[in-house]
Amino acid sequence: MVKVKFLGHSCFLITSGTGTRIITDPYHTGEEFNLSEIEESADIVTVSHDHPDHNNTGAVQGHPRAVTGSAIVNGTEFRAIRSYHDESSGKERGDNLIFVFEVDGIRICHLGDLGHQLDDSQLSIMGKVDLLLVPVGGGFTIDAAGANEVCKAINPSVIVPMHYKTAGLPFLADVEEFLQDKKNVIRLAESEKQFTRSNLPRSTQIILLTPALLLR
Repeated sequence: MVKVKFLGHSCFLITSGTGTRIITDPYHTGEEFNLSEIEESADIVTVSHDHPDHNNTGAVQGHPRAVTGSAIVNGTEFRAIRSYHDESSGKERGDNLIFVFEVDGIRICHLGDLGHQLDDSQLSIMGKVDLLLVPVGGGFTIDAAGANEVCKAINPSVIVPMHYKTAGLPFLADVEEFLQDKKNVIRLAESEKQFTRSNLPRSTQIILLTPALLLR
């Protein structure tokens, strides 16, 4: 069983059935980035790229191991797939790492600040994805239309949107741009959901989690 908790922006807390805690892309707070401080602890932190809204490993309690490339940590293999933060091979905003890892039999993919469509090589390395964490807010990443195409290419069991406009992040596009006209959407008032292999949907489902850390 895997617990996935959406803290905010691109930051999730993923907890295995045995208690291993993984945090993705922890953020710094500031005037333009008005989310609550991260107070969670973790064993492992993944960082997709070295920008302040994704690399604040110091905010995570518990002295976690920072993962900034392919690695095996506490028995979990993290596959880092090189990609870019823009459509110009990184010339505008630099590189980005896509992380793929398996927890309790569920293959999770965190796209970081992906800024372009994926090629066949990237998709091949990625393999079959059960749970996809995808940016949809545009501006600095793929937008709603781009996210639609990426999701079609990956074809996961579950899609969880991230990196979109909230009260503390007014400069991104609203998640509704990605969700419009879609019928396979479950909206949860909670920030956390549990997944097992047996309860994964047969056809792709979008689950909208409520960020746990909205405002400071």
